[in-house]
Amino acid sequence: MDPDMNDFEFDRRFFCRDMPKELAEGSIPTLIVQSYYVHCDNYALRVRLNSRKTQVAMNAETDAMNVLDEYRDDFTDASVAIKGPSVGGTRYEAERQIDADIAAELIKRGGETIIKNRFSAWIGEDGWDIDVFGGNNAPLVVAEAKRSRPVTNLIIPDFCITEITDQERFSNDGLAGEPFSTWCKDFERELNEQGPHFEQIYGRNRHE
Repeated sequence: MDPDMNDFEFDRRFFCRDMPKELAEGSIPTLIVQSYYVHCDNYALRVRLNSRKTQVAMNAETDAMNVLDEYRDDFTDASVAIKGPSVGGTRYEAERQIDADIAAELIKRGGETIIKNRFSAWIGEDGWDIDVFGGNNAPLVVAEAKRSRPVTNLIIPDFCITEITDQERFSNDGLAGEPFSTWCKDFERELNEQGPHFEQIYGRNRHE
């Protein structure tokens, strides 16, 4: 395999009403603070800090910069990523580890920030990430199934309400530029009028 293929991610993403209680109980999420310095036409440049030492509740009052200032020493894992547009559940992403202190200083100095808790779980045949957002993106919850190859013939859990794969507005860089709280009413109206949608181009969907 071409080593450059390691710089592609394959996923399918879904809008959820809530974080499933059965997955949250006894699970320690990863606290993520990240900043987008470029977020245009689904091209993005992102700096991210992760911590599994600190637990912070996600709501509309959760402020990314305040959390970073208060718990800065707990963020020991950092990365920078360059992303291209998502097409058919495939997106170019070159991600590299960087020094956590440098990442913190970069985030403090610019970009559009996002804060979220990421829960990871094995559901059926796949590993899933469920992101619970805070700040201007609360109360958004997004579930994501990832593989090392295109995500086809997926078992979709019943807590996934509708598919949002390739919807730029739901990408993290899209949310950095236009937070969920600014358009959630329009989305709810769309969902109510059109009903849930699950892509049929990825093989056979199975719901559980």
